[in-house]
Amino acid sequence: MTRVIAIDGPAGSGKSSVSREVARRLGFGFLDTGAAYRALTWWALDSELDLHDHDAIAALLPDFPYSISLDPDLERVRVGEVEVTDAIRDPRISLNVSAIATNPRVRPWMRDFTRSLADHAEYPGVVAEGRDMTTVVFPDADTRILLTAREEVRIARRAGETDAAADVTAQSISDRDAKDSSVVDFTTAAPGVAVIDSSDIGFDETVDAVVGLCTGGNA
Repeated sequence: MTRVIAIDGPAGSGKSSVSREVARRLGFGFLDTGAAYRALTWWALDSELDLHDHDAIAALLPDFPYSISLDPDLERVRVGEVEVTDAIRDPRISLNVSAIATNPRVRPWMRDFTRSLADHAEYPGVVAEGRDMTTVVFPDADTRILLTAREEVRIARRAGETDAAADVTAQSISDRDAKDSSVVDFTTAAPGVAVIDSSDIGFDETVDAVVGLCTGGNA
């Protein structure tokens, strides 16, 4: 059975970059679960659908031709034959993905789909990061971690990644967290979930802390 490391956290907490590096160090696959929501958003927009039409979006799910590389050194996302790795990071997708992520008919499907991706991974383990990994998708994961940081730190990090103005980034993070928190709690650790606050430690130290939890300190 594939070992699962589940990592939750708010926007700008460093989930993706930390999880990817943890996967490299452990020789595990890396599963960016948010990419599926973004890819579905891209597909819905490309199909000129109303993102708030729950029935229309749900109708896409059975035939969603999504694929993602779990290789932490190869970032690749496809919808059918279309490479959307870069397209799903476009601001247009970022502004609209919450409409998909908060769709009550999408989330259960994504939960089962994500579990299937992990189950069929050609790795001894998978590091899965996303909004509700520790509580909904993988509540029985081998290691469950809530990765967080103070809001001002998250804003500064995200602004640095996107070259966006701090005030615009702050609004983006606030809006995304507010919308997504309507369907999942990703700020409070559930029982048995370890918390790592990276506000005052660097990237390598954060990765070391996660790896330490995954290996019992025998990294």
